[in-house]
Amino acid sequence: MIDLLKKGILTGIGIGLMTKEKIRDFAKEAAKEAKLSEEEGRKLADEILNRSEETKQELEKKINDHIKEVLDNVGVATHEDLQKLEKKIDKLQKTIGEKAKK
Repeated sequence: MIDLLKKGILTGIGIGLMTKEKIRDFAKEAAKEAKLSEEEGRKLADEILNRSEETKQELEKKINDHIKEVLDNVGVATHEDLQKLEKKIDKLQKTIGEKAKK
């Protein structure tokens, strides 16, 4: 019963978007319904919190990867591209300044 409950809870992507407080409340309620001990309830809450954090990180990575892909396809310069250009400009300005002194 508890394994089925865990699988049902953890499969939804919404769990990654729940707050820690909501997860704890949900775990308490689930523990009561499943007649779990206090320790088992805590373990369930901890497992859900850990999975929630993992899901958030995976979702963030997927979103960031997708945004990068879209920006690459559109041809928008990234912050890194601009920093490289700034370094090249600084180097050129130094070179021009040195040649102007001669």
